[in-house]
Amino acid sequence: MTESVDVPFSLSRRAVYLPAADALVLADVHLGRAAASSVDAPIDDGADVCDRLADVLERTDPATVVVAGDLLHSFDHLPRGTERDLAALESVVEDADASLVVTAGNHDPMLESVFDGALTTEYRLADGGTVVCHGHERPSSEAERYVIGHDHPALSVDGRKLPCFLYGPAAYDGADVLVLPAFTRLAAGATVNRMSASDFQSPLIRDADGFHPAIRDDSRAETLWFPTLGACRRLL
Repeated sequence: MTESVDVPFSLSRRAVYLPAADALVLADVHLGRAAASSVDAPIDDGADVCDRLADVLERTDPATVVVAGDLLHSFDHLPRGTERDLAALESVVEDADASLVVTAGNHDPMLESVFDGALTTEYRLADGGTVVCHGHERPSSEAERYVIGHDHPALSVDGRKLPCFLYGPAAYDGADVLVLPAFTRLAAGATVNRMSASDFQSPLIRDADGFHPAIRDDSRAETLWFPTLGACRRLL
C-alpha cells in the first residue's frame, strides 16, 4: 500500500530537513502544555522535546533551525517551567552551532515577552523557494513550497494512531505544501484518514484528497509514503 514519492527533503523525528536550505523545520512544540494541563502529563514535555531535538540535530547538522509556530502553549500567561524549557531548547540549538528562527503561531502571543531571538510571521529559507509559516493564516509571501504546522496531522493505520506528515504537490496556488506533525508528543493529533479540506484548520489545505501522508519510522530509518488521502481513504 505504500509508494515512492520524490521529494526534495528528508523526514526525521517529526521534523523535516531541507538540504538545499541546510535547514531543519519543526512545528507545534507547545512548551508549557504539560504544566497547563488539568491532568497529570505522562512525560516532562520540555525535557522530551530537547532530547529529541538534540537527536535530530545530530543526525542532520543544519545551519538553521526554524520553528513553524506554536513554540509555546500560552495565551495569557506562561505555565510553570516554560521559560526554563525555552532556555534549554535555545541551548540545544546553540550547542549544535545552528541559528534559531521562530515563526509565530496562534498559541504564541506571549512569545515576545520571553524570546529575544529571531521572530517573524513568515520566514524564507536559504534555498529561496521555501517559506515557513505556522499555517493558521494565508501567507503573504509567494513561494514554490510552504512548510507549515497547525493541524497536528495523524494517520490511523491498523488501529494505531500515528503522527504523520502531509505533502500536497501544487496544493496552494501552484505551490507545494508540507504539513508537519506536532513536535510535542502530548498532542493527540487530528486523524486525517477521512478528513476533507473543510475539516482542516489551515487555509492552505484546499483539497485534502491531493495530499500524500507519510509516517517516519526512525527505528528503521525509513519513511513510509502512502497514496493520496483521496486514493487511500477507503483502505485505511
